[in-house]
Amino acid sequence: MTVAMKTGGLAEAIEAVVLPVAHAYGLAVVDVDVRGGPRRQAVRVFIDKPGGVGIEDCHRLSREIGDLLDVEDLVTGPYDLEVSSPGLDRELRKERELAWAVGRRVHLWTREAVDGRREFVGRLVEVGETSLGLAGPEGSSRIPRALVTKTRLEVEPRGSA
Repeated sequence: MTVAMKTGGLAEAIEAVVLPVAHAYGLAVVDVDVRGGPRRQAVRVFIDKPGGVGIEDCHRLSREIGDLLDVEDLVTGPYDLEVSSPGLDRELRKERELAWAVGRRVHLWTREAVDGRREFVGRLVEVGETSLGLAGPEGSSRIPRALVTKTRLEVEPRGSA
């Protein structure tokens, strides 16, 4: 088994432990990332909530899940735990992140041209099984999911709709 497979499974196990605690505080777990090797690992938990997360949200959740991770003994050896916001212009990788982003501005790239373009910016209006619906300055686009290489949340200035 590769290190990537081990840490991928570990990230899923950590996420399963973290989710109920985060939900109890009204927080969504956006992603869990585990990196490092046998000497020391870095466990990063990214959280969000409507209106954004603050330092107190991160601190409170960090204390609770740090204790839980120690009790559950999921991480072998020493580790550093970081709980933070994923950032305003984060990459959207998971299905639930795309569903959450409906109605928000996104920037996405494709491996092949769609309607003559490989880069799109607009409001995500639909997350379908096989395509993403986008409404942008050039009109509406339906982009096949199989062609999408990256999707990022686009920073919106305050007061924009």
